[in-house]
Amino acid sequence: MEREQLEHLIRAAAQVTHEYEFVIVGSQSILGPVPNPPQELKASMEADMYPLGAPEKADLLDGSIGEGSWFHITHKVYAQGVGPETAVLPSGWKERLHKVQTAQTDLKIGYCLDVLDLFMSKAWAGREKDREFCIALLRIGYVQFDAAVQRAADMPLTDGQKTSLRARIRRWAQHAKPTVSDPDAQ
Repeated sequence: MEREQLEHLIRAAAQVTHEYEFVIVGSQSILGPVPNPPQELKASMEADMYPLGAPEKADLLDGSIGEGSWFHITHKVYAQGVGPETAVLPSGWKERLHKVQTAQTDLKIGYCLDVLDLFMSKAWAGREKDREFCIALLRIGYVQFDAAVQRAADMPLTDGQKTSLRARIRRWAQHAKPTVSDPDAQ
């Protein structure tokens, strides 16, 4: 997904729900703080989002601009309606949101997660696609290992879960290091 496509989704979501502000929590939230990231970070055609003031309207997104819809078939991207509980995020995440509001959004607003908050949410989810995404964020340098380990303290998890999360981040950071055969490592 490109930034322009995310802006189009924000505009379309506003038309469908009659809402003004949306929160984007999935991987394509990267397009807020980093409008033109490397291709491996924008490979998804789906934006997980919900209306800020009326999260219960998220289902309208699935039906109108969701997977398999006319919008999806025509524009090759779609919105996945989610709720505020979908992403497990560190405390203070709302104060770090990145606002996407342009003429292409019809001045409607999409709030995208800060890169480190996005990383933490994906690291906790821990699915294979999340692993690949997080390792890329570390390898490219959008997320620093020390900052991620520190931010784990702010996650709404038990102490044991935080320890597990830190261990996962450590393992992924090892995979993120360039190898000797990597021509870019020199």
